[in-house]
Amino acid sequence: MKLRLALNGNNQTLHVSPRDILLDVLRREGHFDVKRGCNSGDCGTCAVLINGVPVNSCLVFAAQCENAVVTTVEGIGTPDHPHPLQVAFNETGAVQCGFCTPGMVVSSYALLRHKKNPTNAEIRESLEGNLCRCTGYVKPIEAVALAAKRMRK
Repeated sequence: MKLRLALNGNNQTLHVSPRDILLDVLRREGHFDVKRGCNSGDCGTCAVLINGVPVNSCLVFAAQCENAVVTTVEGIGTPDHPHPLQVAFNETGAVQCGFCTPGMVVSSYALLRHKKNPTNAEIRESLEGNLCRCTGYVKPIEAVALAAKRMRK
C-alpha cells in the first residue's frame, strides 16, 4: 500500500505493508536517528513526533501515519544548523553514549513547543518515557532548561 506523509518537512509516498511498524519503515528509509530499543514502548529510544505529539514509533503501524506529519530528531535540527535544544544537550554533557538522545530531544522539543518556561517538574514529566543508563537524567534536565532559557531570548 502507499503511505503519504510529511517526513521531516518533506512530502513523501512510501510503500508499506499494512503490518509494517513505523520504526521499521523509518529505519528502512535510512532514518537511523530513530533508534531501536525495547520494541515494547518502554524505553522511548524510538520516539518521533506524529502531528507534534511524541510517540514511540515501535508501537505505531506505519499505515496509521497516512497524511500525518512525522518528525524525527533529524527534522528538528541539522549538523550545520542545530536546534538550541541539540546545542544545549551537547554543552551540558547530556549526550553520553547517545543512544537515548534522539528520543529525549524529540520529547523535550515537544515540551518546548508548548511551554516556553517549563519547570523542572514539567521537564522531568516530559522525559519520563525516555530511559537512559548513562546520564542519570540530571544533565538532560539541565539541557532542556538551558535551551528554554535561550529560546526565550
